[in-house]
Amino acid sequence: MTNQPLTHFNSAGQAHMVDVGQKAETARTARAGGSIFMNPETLQLIAGGSAKKGDVLGIARIAAIQASKRTGDLIPLCHPIALTRVTADFVIDQANAAVHCEVTAECFGKTGVEMEALTATSVGLLTIYDMCKAVDRGMRIENVRLLEKKGGKSGHWLAD
Repeated sequence: MTNQPLTHFNSAGQAHMVDVGQKAETARTARAGGSIFMNPETLQLIAGGSAKKGDVLGIARIAAIQASKRTGDLIPLCHPIALTRVTADFVIDQANAAVHCEVTAECFGKTGVEMEALTATSVGLLTIYDMCKAVDRGMRIENVRLLEKKGGKSGHWLAD
């Protein structure tokens, strides 16, 4: 655990948006991931493309990308970022009756894109839930987390 102060509070303890005006613009990348676990029958509907609402993973991919672009609107103290690239990949895991999502977000700017990658991952998985809830309300979204970040003053970080 670090003894660093929380950056979104000023010396008086009031919430504020962090000043990034003096920071250098650099290439920044963040990768986030998470999973949704479900009944095997639900996974078969997704894998077979036979879900009643259509191509679940295709729609989840678009939702994830859209969410990354709206992160500054959703997270109160998050800076709006001009993203240069966002990818959302989904892997079907038959053995564990799950879909794993991994999002990579990139920009060239003064602040990182971790929140964009995490938001996109969450919304991608939530979209799968929304599209399949009629047949499986017990789905579980788990392990949404930052996997890797590159760029900026703190450099490269990789999850254990």
